[in-house]
Amino acid sequence: MTTVSATYIENRQRVQPDDTNNYGSAHGGNVVKWMDEVGAMSAMRHAGETCVTARINQLNFEQPVPQGEICVIESYVYAVGKTSLRVRVRAYREDPRSGEKSQTTDSFFVFVSIDKNGTPTTVPSLDAPTDRCQALRDAALESEPDS
Repeated sequence: MTTVSATYIENRQRVQPDDTNNYGSAHGGNVVKWMDEVGAMSAMRHAGETCVTARINQLNFEQPVPQGEICVIESYVYAVGKTSLRVRVRAYREDPRSGEKSQTTDSFFVFVSIDKNGTPTTVPSLDAPTDRCQALRDAALESEPDS
């Protein structure tokens, strides 16, 4: 059994000119791609199998990530079903010089665990034994949109 905090992954992507839109900030499609990739890593860490995106339940862009800044993606599994995993994924903008960080995007992804034939497979239960695990799970459940 994996814990919520064991699925926590944080990744960074420097926003380069090729990543930007006409306004000099990260193109929304690139941010979603980065979020999907990191979210899948969290899901796979828990499931021990390949996981594919089944749904993006909500995706809110709150502010842009300007070219030259860092897009920090954080994700973790907060709930599981029989073959599905619910993953909270957030993006932040981070100044590479000062380290100042603020949230830019919040989302809830659903992934499905599959075997080598593409058939959905059962995922193990998820445990939240520590205060950090419980805090992560509670924060996701409190913010999760109605399904």
